[in-house]
Amino acid sequence: MSTLPIVKLPDPILRQTSTPVERVDGEVLKLADDMLDTMYDAPGIGLAAVQVGVPKRLIVLDVSETDEPDPLVLFNPEIKSLGAETRIHEEGCLSIPDYHIEIERPASLVVGYIDRDGKPRELAAEGLLATAIQHEIDHLNGKLIIDFLSRLKRDIVVRKFKKMAREPSA
Repeated sequence: MSTLPIVKLPDPILRQTSTPVERVDGEVLKLADDMLDTMYDAPGIGLAAVQVGVPKRLIVLDVSETDEPDPLVLFNPEIKSLGAETRIHEEGCLSIPDYHIEIERPASLVVGYIDRDGKPRELAAEGLLATAIQHEIDHLNGKLIIDFLSRLKRDIVVRKFKKMAREPSA
């Protein structure tokens, strides 16, 4: 297992809609494991395959609040239902480093997905896990946290990251 480079704004791949994972095989399982290593190394609580340059419908998450890892790997995740109650959470993004925004999302959901064994599953989630799943599925659909901002604020953030991308690394 190894860490992968994380794609950063303004890379246009982040706006692509990811394609379904055709089958769970050794290659895609290795990608999932490398994504988990990358997410833990960053550190983060979720990562979509498109964030490592692979526009496939795969997300990894770990919202464990203990030192014991509790990773989740979801192939082809699809939100089946959203709860009526909402919660506001300050979200960050590994592809938009050091930028946080308060976002209101449904506080619970049910997500369907394919597990590591290629079996269809459903998961009911609430709180931080529900927020993280929605955030990562947004990535699979080419949506970023800055899309929750006004156009003016979004343009300012994009300009800042474009300028940073042009500057040589020190």
